[in-house]
Amino acid sequence: MNYKEISKGIIRAVLILLAIGLGLFLLNEIQILISYIIIAAVVSLIGRPFVRFFTEKFKFKNTTASILSMMILIGIIVGVISLFVPLVIEQGKNLSLLEVDSFKENILFLYAELSNYLSSYGFSLDNSIFNVNWLNNIDFTFLPEILNSIGKTLGNLTIGILSVMFISFFFLKDSKLILNSLLVLIPKKSNKKFKKSFDSISVLLSRYFAGLILQIFILFIIYTILLLIIGTPNAIVIAFLCSLLNLIPFIGPFIGGILMILLTMSSHITQDFSTVILAKAIYVAIGFGIGQLIDNFFSQPFIFSNSVKSHPLEIFIVIISGGLLFGAVGMIAAVPTYTALKVIGKEFLSENRIIKELTKNL
Repeated sequence: MNYKEISKGIIRAVLILLAIGLGLFLLNEIQILISYIIIAAVVSLIGRPFVRFFTEKFKFKNTTASILSMMILIGIIVGVISLFVPLVIEQGKNLSLLEVDSFKENILFLYAELSNYLSSYGFSLDNSIFNVNWLNNIDFTFLPEILNSIGKTLGNLTIGILSVMFISFFFLKDSKLILNSLLVLIPKKSNKKFKKSFDSISVLLSRYFAGLILQIFILFIIYTILLLIIGTPNAIVIAFLCSLLNLIPFIGPFIGGILMILLTMSSHITQDFSTVILAKAIYVAIGFGIGQLIDNFFSQPFIFSNSVKSHPLEIFIVIISGGLLFGAVGMIAAVPTYTALKVIGKEFLSENRIIKELTKNL
């Protein structure tokens, strides 16, 4: 190997590294746009059944069906956002009525009473995770400002929602737009297999997202009944918000439960703490737990087995892995990504023993 060849190799390696670095830089700069495209792809999968309905039942052209489908989706989004505005305003008023010092004293008093009761049986809360003496060091005056910041955040989301809807329309109108864009990156000899994989992925993911909507709806009904029985104001909105958080595996239900309890407590903030606020919080916690049991043992197994054709244990491992690698976003995207990889694996690596076992139900 002469000097010129070594020089060319070094220059080529440097150029490759520069290209990779530039690519990563550009991906970082346009990550918001990439997020919009991914969300738009999901929205288009959800809207696909509407397009098929209008084209097959009413014989509408694809463009007309896409416009009507987008109008339905936009109407749903606008309706959901409009539901949250009164909740934010009312909760802001409730928190503004909160006497911070009294609220802190009530919690510390309840803790002292519970600690004294348990100490008679040999249990101590002072050295446990339930010790709340740290509340003395917290300034609770930030509470009335929380929901105000949420209101501002909703305003900033408007541009994002409009961008996603714009991209989603073209994904619905030109159903092959995503496929044709991806085929540019695929060798021509693999185009047929990739098209078949893409169609299978679209069907499975459409079923999956439809199943998630059903899951949210079931939880929404359970939570609404619970909050209406307890007498929580804005029960429908709170129930919808907490059921929506269930889309985030494992973490979402935990956040939803805490949020439901806090919103219920703040809705009765002017009433007696121990006899009303605490009692309602306990009832909400019990009802929320029942809803989660129904979801975990009935709804989710049904959705996963009939939509993405995967075993619940398989899904559990995939979600945990996604969370460890990419956090909450990874947990949300784990199941759709895994499903796509399974379909591609079945098409391109069908002779592999592991792939064959994992994809036998597809």
